[in-house]
Amino acid sequence: LNLFNWNMGDRYNGDGQVVVVGYGTSKRLKASAARAGNAPVMQEMAMAPAPAAIADDARLADTAVGNKAGGEETPTGEKEPATPSIRKNFQETAFFFPDLRTDKDGNITFQFTVPEALTKWNFQGLAHTKDLAFGYTSASIVTQKVLMVQPNTPRFVREGDKMQFTAKVSNLSDSQLIGQAHLELLDATTMQPVDGWFQNIFPLQHFTAQAGQSAVLSFPIQIPHGFQSALIYRVTAQAGNFSDGEENALPVLTNRMLVTESLPLPVRGDGKHDFTFDKLLHSDSSQTIIQHGLTVEYTSNPAWYAVQALPYLMEFPYECAEQVFNRYYANALATHITNATPGLKNIFDKWKITDTAALESNLAKNEELKSVLLQQTPWVLEAKNEAQQKKNIALLFDLQRMQKERKSTLNKLTAQQLPDGAFPWFTGMWKDRFLTQYIVAGIGHLQQLTGEKDPAATAMAMKAIDYLDKELDADYYRLLKAKANMKEQQIDQMQIHYLYARSFFDKPVPAAMKKSFDFYYAQQQKYWAKQSRYAQGMIALSQFKKNDQVTPAAILKSLKENAMNSKEMGMYWKDVTSGYNWYQAPVETQSLLIEAFQVAGKDAAAVADMKTWLLKNKQTNNWRTTKATADACYAMLLQGDNWLAASPEVNIQLGATPVKPAAQEAGTGYFKEKIAEKAVKPEMGNISVTVSNSKGQPSWGAVYWQYFEDLDKITAAATPLVLEKELFKEVNGDKGPVLTKISEGNELKVGDKVKVRIVLRADRQMEYIHLKDMRAACFEPTNVISASKWQGGLSYYESTRDASTDFFFSYLPKGTYVFEYTMFVTHQGKFSNGISTAQCMYAPEFSAHSSGLNVKVTE
Repeated sequence: LNLFNWNMGDRYNGDGQVVVVGYGTSKRLKASAARAGNAPVMQEMAMAPAPAAIADDARLADTAVGNKAGGEETPTGEKEPATPSIRKNFQETAFFFPDLRTDKDGNITFQFTVPEALTKWNFQGLAHTKDLAFGYTSASIVTQKVLMVQPNTPRFVREGDKMQFTAKVSNLSDSQLIGQAHLELLDATTMQPVDGWFQNIFPLQHFTAQAGQSAVLSFPIQIPHGFQSALIYRVTAQAGNFSDGEENALPVLTNRMLVTESLPLPVRGDGKHDFTFDKLLHSDSSQTIIQHGLTVEYTSNPAWYAVQALPYLMEFPYECAEQVFNRYYANALATHITNATPGLKNIFDKWKITDTAALESNLAKNEELKSVLLQQTPWVLEAKNEAQQKKNIALLFDLQRMQKERKSTLNKLTAQQLPDGAFPWFTGMWKDRFLTQYIVAGIGHLQQLTGEKDPAATAMAMKAIDYLDKELDADYYRLLKAKANMKEQQIDQMQIHYLYARSFFDKPVPAAMKKSFDFYYAQQQKYWAKQSRYAQGMIALSQFKKNDQVTPAAILKSLKENAMNSKEMGMYWKDVTSGYNWYQAPVETQSLLIEAFQVAGKDAAAVADMKTWLLKNKQTNNWRTTKATADACYAMLLQGDNWLAASPEVNIQLGATPVKPAAQEAGTGYFKEKIAEKAVKPEMGNISVTVSNSKGQPSWGAVYWQYFEDLDKITAAATPLVLEKELFKEVNGDKGPVLTKISEGNELKVGDKVKVRIVLRADRQMEYIHLKDMRAACFEPTNVISASKWQGGLSYYESTRDASTDFFFSYLPKGTYVFEYTMFVTHQGKFSNGISTAQCMYAPEFSAHSSGLNVKVTE
């Protein structure tokens, strides 16, 4: 600190106060250094200019000992009050370049502009020498005036709000001040007065402020409808020769909003399917609704979405064994699909040249139907990645490139295999038993699907099996050595996974290891009911290939009995949820069970039901891992009927109006048609969808109805997403906080604590959910820091904005979730509280919103 050498002593102010000098429109504000028992340090922090500089600065209106307005002198020698000074600069940081000046004694002074907010500031100073000796100082300063007017404005107001515009007049003098205050309202674009429009009928008020105390000003105003600009408020106060004023902008939000309501159209198989959009049917009952339009979209062959996911397998940038194998797997699978599906290349060419929207990310599609712009969400990068992935489809399905990539990746994989047959995760790391089994199973998948055996891949698998045989044998003898009870369960997921992977190959079991294999096969037969769904599927397949007819049949029967089944969602298992283990993966589990019902059960109906769930999962989720994508594509495209070969025909009728798409996307059959606002009729709420030639696969679409409505007149709407919002007044009672529900007729008071409760229900797993909770202008949230949060097993990001609180969920499992946060009531009047909306950004047809509500605040 000696480096600063700012020994002010008592030259400026003996009581520890320093004068902050401002430039331009800023005024001199008395800045009190917070001593906190550290006077010498504070005095060394010379923030004021030299006394001569103070005297010469004619632009400063006040002095260090007071802030008299200093009006013009009259012929009688008295001073008339000057026009109140108006503070306008409310920057949160006093930024300046350190223009330091030294005197003959080495004392340093500098000057800078302080923003005009009446507040407490933190000052920090750091200095260092050429040899890196340094000094640091900090201080707190308060900028204030003898007479201060401080408006208490909300963050925003809405059209139709009635409120008391309040301000505080503070008197820091040692005597009573009697004066008057004035409120002016102006249009920010024209700077013309709008007091009459805002019913500011009492713009001038008198006040009396005792010495060292404050007085409250209250101006009743009403926000008019149709005001399409920001509002400038200007509050001034004057008492004798003291004055102050503040001018700032106040956003005026519309009380009407564009509401997007959707009706999903889930269809499965051929036939006519009827839907009812109730709110559209009865839309003529509202006198304030203004139609904006109706949009119909439909995908007749969504199996192609699985094809669009394939390039992800070849794109992953890392050179670990698992992803090198999946690049090989993707190219081999793509080659087979190309040969098995005539006309495939023509569809890819259309996606690349004409139907370019097919290659957009689902996150980026239908932006006009989503409640939040993609640029304002945390998922911009995911959208870009998925879009690039889809654009690589044509590259993936180039036959010459596929042959080259297959050979290249197989060579890389061969080089990564260790001499004993095991694979490490990355070259140079230790052997990984599970990864080795995963690669063996993948090679078996390809051989089973294509009927072809690549000699290099087969040799690789055989070498890996030799290593894995020894590992299984070692497991058995470890049990014997530990004197384990061999009649109890001694098998786990690792041994089950290996027996499944080995079942794809005819390689005989070494005679010396037959006892080990027989033991684990017997363990599978006896203890399959205690295993995970994933393991049960593997056991059914490996036992079936061992000519065991009883165990697979029992497993498949049990799986059916425990499954959920619906016409829309197909067949799935409620207890299959995501976890930290490799076998706790819903997409991979569903894919493997499809294989079990196809190979071991020959159950075409069950396979179709399960493929339906897999497609419906793709509708609302992004298959984000190479393993999930590989397994899902394997099950989706090449088990049961070939849905890619289907050419479904779809006819949609809105009331008496048929939907005639101008064009349909190649492959997926996707189309989107818009109906202008003038053509929208309530009868269009009666919707019929007729499908033919679907081969039993599901298809889906949605009708989006968009309209303008007053916030307080909006009624709740739900899809598979359901959203409820309630407000509660929180009061501390004898036994703790007591919550009282706030309804339309209830009244609040300034200072009341209010709790927001939002209940979100989802009937299926979804990704990329945005929830926006609007709030009234009279509420101020207690939590203003945006942050990632964790609640009830759910991770999300909460962002507090001026007019709403936003929640972002990258992953939302099926279930019911409750979110709460608190606010305080800050203003008196009647306010529109808005609504809450939730929407799946990946599939915007899944959306919901709450009803509107007005809140009333009394004295």
